Amino acid sequence: MNFSLYIAKRYLFTKSSSNAINIITIIAAIGIFAGTFALFVVLSGFSGLKDFSLSFTNEFDPDLKVLPSEGKIIQFTEKEKEDILKIEGIEGFTQTIEERVFLDYRSKNHTAYLKGVDSNYQRVNNVDSAMVYGTWLAQSEYQVVVGNGISKLLSISPFDYNNLLNIMVPKPGKGQIKLTNINSAFSRESVIVTGIYSINEELDNKFVFSNLMFARKLLDMKDDEISSLEFKTKPEADIDNISKNLEKIFGNNVEVKTRAQLNETLYKMLNTENLAVYLIFTLVLIIALFNVVGSIIMVILDKRENIKTLYNIGATPNSIKNIFFFQGTLMTVIGGVLGLIFGIVLVYLQLEFNFVMITPSLPYPVSIKAINILIVALTIGVLGISASYIAATRSKKALGI
Repeated sequence: MNFSLYIAKRYLFTKSSSNAINIITIIAAIGIFAGTFALFVVLSGFSGLKDFSLSFTNEFDPDLKVLPSEGKIIQFTEKEKEDILKIEGIEGFTQTIEERVFLDYRSKNHTAYLKGVDSNYQRVNNVDSAMVYGTWLAQSEYQVVVGNGISKLLSISPFDYNNLLNIMVPKPGKGQIKLTNINSAFSRESVIVTGIYSINEELDNKFVFSNLMFARKLLDMKDDEISSLEFKTKPEADIDNISKNLEKIFGNNVEVKTRAQLNETLYKMLNTENLAVYLIFTLVLIIALFNVVGSIIMVILDKRENIKTLYNIGATPNSIKNIFFFQGTLMTVIGGVLGLIFGIVLVYLQLEFNFVMITPSLPYPVSIKAINILIVALTIGVLGISASYIAATRSKKALGI
């Protein structure tokens, strides 16, 4: 066995003659354990919150979305459709039409966005899981599905054939609207509400879904005109390659956005929060590692006579320095591994038994991810080794070098 490592193990696991040094060593080990444990638990908690927050956008936002680079309309021809079907990695796509509209229901009003979708929409987005009442759209009939927030604001009852939902949108090219002729400036359609969805508060108050036939009639659009194309890709698909192929098909008339780009603000906010929490708890870990430095220095002072004896029988200054370097490293590794194990166990128990609840029906979201384990291991490793090296250099002073 390596000479320095052997002596380091003896110093670490054998009680010192001084109780103060024993206490300081125990406090240092506990500090490493607690810091590692806390860092992993907090990172797992934020990973769970991130996954929970993004789960709402995953139900509504596609993997890729093609939008017009200028204006609101894309001319979508049969040739372009055939070319899209040839792209490898695309599992399905859907055509959509989107426009801001005015809703009127039993003298109650609300401004929302009408989103006309085709029969493939359910294959691209997990809207089925968001339905809380009623049924999804039939493509051959004038029907709409509204958000839970809109239904509450307007007191909408699904399948109420006596009270239809009135949807109005300004006619294009009308310019200034005269109060005496306001009705002629709007396109207006009455439609039955067949279902209610619930994703999150923002979306529940924003969107009304209809089929493409209804949206085209209300907005006076041609059969080859759409607002966007939404794509679902295969798990192993190359997103960048698909995006480039779509840009080749449509030229400079469109821009292709991923789910992350569609929710750029949300992703930036979540990543910034995660980074801030990591830096804060890393600072706590650095403070805890000062105890390791102090513990090793105290051991060096306590073992000055032993150090001189080792030097006199042939140990080099570097090998003596390595004794205390290995001692600090071993302390860091043992405390870090135990902290990581206990952290993983705690997060796993929360996943299985829901000890901490946000609401009576919603457990606090956590997630065990390999990247978090790697981050914690690297952080404690780098900081612990650095602290041990800094403290070990004091051994030369004990020799008077």
